[in-house]
Amino acid sequence: MEQAAGWIAPAATMIAAMMTAANLGARVTGWGFVIFTVGSAAWSTVAVTTGQPNLLLTNGFLTLVNFVGIWRWLGRQARYQDGGQAATARSAAACVPTLYAAGSLAGARLIGSEGVAIGIVVEAMLRCSDTGIAYIVVSEGGVGGVGERLHALRPEELHLSEKGVACRLSAGELERRPLIEADAWPAALPETEGK
Repeated sequence: MEQAAGWIAPAATMIAAMMTAANLGARVTGWGFVIFTVGSAAWSTVAVTTGQPNLLLTNGFLTLVNFVGIWRWLGRQARYQDGGQAATARSAAACVPTLYAAGSLAGARLIGSEGVAIGIVVEAMLRCSDTGIAYIVVSEGGVGGVGERLHALRPEELHLSEKGVACRLSAGELERRPLIEADAWPAALPETEGK
């Protein structure tokens, strides 16, 4: 049992860490915490069989933290995500403007004019005066954030629908857009940019 737990513990911990760090939505993150719990239980088994009280205490605490993560991501956040998706689907089928859950915007794939993903939406900047979208920041290029390039797009350049976020730009056109610094986004976009 000790040998099996010794293999399960690190494997579960590494898999769960990748799942939660990837930020692929409430359910993937929630299942990451379930796997973290399996890892904590395996580490606790290793601790008991090898006489390591500190390892047992640490993983007992981490098990409690994992239960909070499961409740938050598979319970509360999953319900919120489901509620937003339901509102989007209902509005798309009704005689009202189609809704899009704001929480789904950051991390959404940006679909270009060829019908393929050309970037990832990083954030939306809202105007405090009227709560309208001032601009959307989109990332393209790079791997895992390394070497990525950021661009700001006007909200009128985007199309939000129940299928996601799309634009009329090609990958090349997006690449040619002015770059913005990761830590110095503009207060406003120039009037002529993107027109």
